[in-house]
Amino acid sequence: MNKLLILIAVSLFFSFAPKEKTWVAIGDSITYLNDHLAETGNRVTKGYMTRVTEQLPRLHYINQGHNGWTAGGIADSIHTLGITKANIYSVFLGTNDWWAGRPLGTFDDYKNNTGNGTVYGSFRIIINKLHALNKDAKLILITPMQRTDFIYIANYKNNAYGCYKEKNGQSLAQFAAAVDAIGKYEHAAVIDLYNKSGMTLPNLVKYKRLKDPQTGNYTNYAYPAYIGVPFNPETDEYPYPVDAIDMTYDGLHPSDKGYQIIADMLVAVMKRY
Repeated sequence: MNKLLILIAVSLFFSFAPKEKTWVAIGDSITYLNDHLAETGNRVTKGYMTRVTEQLPRLHYINQGHNGWTAGGIADSIHTLGITKANIYSVFLGTNDWWAGRPLGTFDDYKNNTGNGTVYGSFRIIINKLHALNKDAKLILITPMQRTDFIYIANYKNNAYGCYKEKNGQSLAQFAAAVDAIGKYEHAAVIDLYNKSGMTLPNLVKYKRLKDPQTGNYTNYAYPAYIGVPFNPETDEYPYPVDAIDMTYDGLHPSDKGYQIIADMLVAVMKRY
């Protein structure tokens, strides 16, 4: 009788215990770096996926972050990336599309599945694939976060200005709004990093260390004073010393503080699943 009670108890435990779930995170370098921390100059200790699964231990992530890729690149390779069936998919793309000057297009490009010529069309291709893999999966869309002047820590010549001005006549805010619109149409959760994370241009870095054009002396410029101050990748020191790190460590990629904010916003949604 005791053995029977034990078997019943064990059976009940496994029947009601939370199920293990798989999460595929699709993204660019902000996602990729989770498993390539050395490429941050070891300025980051944990990415957002690791931080999420530490809080939700029955959730297991698969990193489908692709360094430097656009939504267009993901859409173009969507059938060869090896994306697997999962319980949850997140899509965190758009910042590289903005910098590359890809046309955002219109919502009709998404609704009418017009192809990979616009960012709206790219998202439709990606999301169609995810629906085909598992129509019952939960979908989370993550907007681009705000970004300031980026200088790659391993190659100073790889740099880009921030979202304080347009690229190719488009603002990064428009790309974030597009992701939000797609999320609403798909009845998907949207993590609005651009507008609701608290990561904004003034706090992405504490300062940018540049040579004063008048004196030649290095000066710590806070936002927006550094806009337009020249940086020479051939001769100048890296403008974001460790002490300049705030929400990002290089003007674009999140720091530990920034990754924790992203993780906490994701956990608030995922814990309901």
